[in-house]
Amino acid sequence: MFSSKQLTEEQIQSIKQWASEGAQLPDIQLRMREQMDLPLTYMDTRFVILDLGIELEKKEEYPAVVEVLEPEQVTPTGQTQVTMDTIALPGALVSGKVIFSDGEKAIWKLDQTGRPSLDPNTPGYQPSQEDIVQFQQQLRSLIEKSGL
Repeated sequence: MFSSKQLTEEQIQSIKQWASEGAQLPDIQLRMREQMDLPLTYMDTRFVILDLGIELEKKEEYPAVVEVLEPEQVTPTGQTQVTMDTIALPGALVSGKVIFSDGEKAIWKLDQTGRPSLDPNTPGYQPSQEDIVQFQQQLRSLIEKSGL
């Protein structure tokens, strides 16, 4: 196991300089191997950095820019439209999507016992009674056509 006590003052200054320039642990490990002929493991390099009290700058993995997505515009069509997924959601016998007459969207599924569930995009949304009737009729038709 390598110890930071084996480094010369010049090597220590070089490592501190690299860290102040923004070098991360893998970069320092590579430079120590190539420029100082010290083939250290990643863990040894980490211990050296800790022993020397060097703080590495944390690089952000992703840019700090946050893109705000505008909500999808809901366009009422006056009709309820039901589609069935080609591959059912996990835990569902069948599943799909529905767009109600007022433009609200939801995901539906029937579990293995035939119990239906509806997950609207808008929390707390309740479709009208007419939309529920249209949804049930279209859903029945889709299931019959699929052979289930």
